[in-house]
Formats: sequence, C-alpha cells, structure tokens
Amino acid sequence: MKYNFSLMTNRRNTNSLKWDVKENELPMWVADMDFQTAPEIIEAILKRANHGIFGYNIVPHEFFQAIANWWDKRHHFKIEKDWMMFCTGVVPAVSSIVRKVTTVGENVLIQSPVYNIFYNSILNNGRHVLSSDLVYDGQEYHIDFDDLEKKLALPQTTLMILCNPHNPIGKLWDKETLERIGELCYKHNVLVLSDEIHCDLVEPGHEYIPFASVSEKCLKNSITCIAPTKTFNIAGLQTACIVVPDERLRHKVNRGINTDEIAEPNSFAVTALVAAYTKGEEWLDELREYIKENKNTVNNFIRENIPNLYVVPSRATYLLWIDCSKVCSRSAKLTSFIRENTGLYVTDGEEYGPNGKTFIRMNIACPRERLLDGLKRLEKGIKLYLMNNE
Repeated sequence: MKYNFSLMTNRRNTNSLKWDVKENELPMWVADMDFQTAPEIIEAILKRANHGIFGYNIVPHEFFQAIANWWDKRHHFKIEKDWMMFCTGVVPAVSSIVRKVTTVGENVLIQSPVYNIFYNSILNNGRHVLSSDLVYDGQEYHIDFDDLEKKLALPQTTLMILCNPHNPIGKLWDKETLERIGELCYKHNVLVLSDEIHCDLVEPGHEYIPFASVSEKCLKNSITCIAPTKTFNIAGLQTACIVVPDERLRHKVNRGINTDEIAEPNSFAVTALVAAYTKGEEWLDELREYIKENKNTVNNFIRENIPNLYVVPSRATYLLWIDCSKVCSRSAKLTSFIRENTGLYVTDGEEYGPNGKTFIRMNIACPRERLLDGLKRLEKGIKLYLMNNE
C-alpha cells in the first residue's frame, strides 16, 4: 500500500471528542477514524494556512465542481451546480431542514435502529419521532413496507429521514428498495431527506446508489446531504453540501440554512473538500481495502473466540452492529460493565432506538494492532460478564 493505515497514531491530549477518556481506556465508539487524513489534504491545508490570513470566505465554483465530478465518476449521478448549497455539516443541515420544511407537532419518520442524532434533530425542534422499525430476522435487516406505508399515510407525517447507507447496521439499500421508498413517499406527499454521508465508505466490489438518482419522483421529492468528512476523517473542518434538485424546495432550504447561520465556510472548509475530491481517490480506495480487512479480522475473531456474539453483515461504513442477545437483555448494562472492567468503550445499541437494546456498535476504523487490542478487551469483558451473571 502507498498509504500507511497501520500507523499507531496518538490522539490523546489533542482535544479529541473520541479520545477524551481515561488513560487505560480504548475508545471505539463515535464515528471518526484513527487514521490521519490523506496527505494530499494535509498538504492543501498547510498551503492555505501558510497564507496567514483567515478572514471571511466565499464558496467558489471549484467547490461545487469538485463534488459534481466526484459523484459523476464514482457514483454515476450528475449533480447540477444550481442544486448545491454549502453547509457547515450534515447534522446542522438536518436540523435546519426539519425546522424549515415541517411544522411543530408533525411526524418525522425514521427507520430504527438509526443514527441517534436524528432523534435530537426531531425532538429538539418540537416534532414527533415516528419509527417504522427495520425488521431483524436474526441475521440481517429488511423493511416492513406495509408498516412503512401505513405510517407515511398518516396526515401528520410530512418528512422521512432516510439513512443511505444505513447507520448503524451498515446496510446498502438497493435500487429497487430506494425506488419503492420513493414511490410511497411521493404517493403520500412525504418529503425525503436522505443522509448519505457514509456513501463513499462502501466495501470494494459493492456500490452505493444515490436516492435522488433512482427516479424522477425521487429526484424532485428529495433533499440529499453529503460530505467528505466521514470519508476522509475531516469532520472537525465542518464542510458539507446539501443537494436539492427542486427549485422551490431549494429556495426554502437555502432560506433556512442562512437564517440558522450555517451556510458560511471557515478558512479550510473549501480547501479540504476540493483536495479530497480531486486528489484523494487513491487514498480512499486503499482505506476501503484496509477497512474490509479489519471487518474480516473482527468476524474471524468473534467467530473463534466469542461465538455467543453475532456480527450483522455490513457492506458500508466502518461501524459494526453486533448482536449480544445471547449474552444480555440490555446492552447498556453490558457496555458499562465492559468499559469498567476492560477499558473498552463501545456504544450501547439502545441509543439508536429501543429495538437496538441487545446490540452494540463498534467503530473499527483504526490500525489493526489497536483493533486486536479492542477485540481482546471485548472477549475479556464478555467472559467476565457471563461469569458475573450466571
């Protein structure tokens, strides 16, 4: 490999949210990676920093052109410049859009278990969370389309937040599934807000499909949030894009993000995104291979050493969704026990919805040496937990 993803980076004492933990603890929870970003991005940022002036910034044409070229080449979807708006992040965008396109008291539909911050964006703005829970058959997840349509048909349901690919289960939605979701939402006048921030973190040999690319109905009845931040580990630089093909809807979203003051870039936001999408492709392809091998390492280790856990098959993201139902009835108790007794910090699945209460989410985007350390701690924690709960 050209790039060294096995480098044991030290992120302690760097004001890292992820690594703000005790000295003996190993954090494998929040979704950022323990890999340095692409050298090409670092070089571009250093060049910008050396200019030495950090005043107010504009969003130039090259920002939007870099996004359009990347989506055309990597995802076979042509995004027009007029459809795009800069935003400081996907989460700020989601919250702003919820405020602007729905009314207090209306339902915003999600598919639990799902990214926990969606709940905050809905509830903090006085809207109701309505979940059409994903159905788990003991091996993988699927959509109950009868339940989905029933809830979309409710007069108070006006927005659906789609997670594509889906966090935390790492599922890639196929074209037929996305088209069916789009048809139902169009039929019942429910707007789709698609969070596609994990779209580039797809296992080699598999492909993510942009929701808006599936049909004309999906295109016109959707808002898509995209960013290089998860892909290239640059979340702290606050750079993202909102894609809205429909002109009237785009005007409304644009008013919202400007009212909320989340439409102005910092001095590195444009530089980092352009470098990522114009010079980061080789780095990303090697990263995807490394993450795939990390997933294989986890699957083999758990199968051989912790057989009472089950890793739900994942084709996207660097987050693994692990079924602990043979070990516990509430993973909150389990994750707390593991952290206290081994220092391993993973996420309680109930954070992603009530139907996640027997799962844990584990971030495996780290050097393999660190991953093996985490797996050994997980094995120790599970064995101790079972001994203490016999």
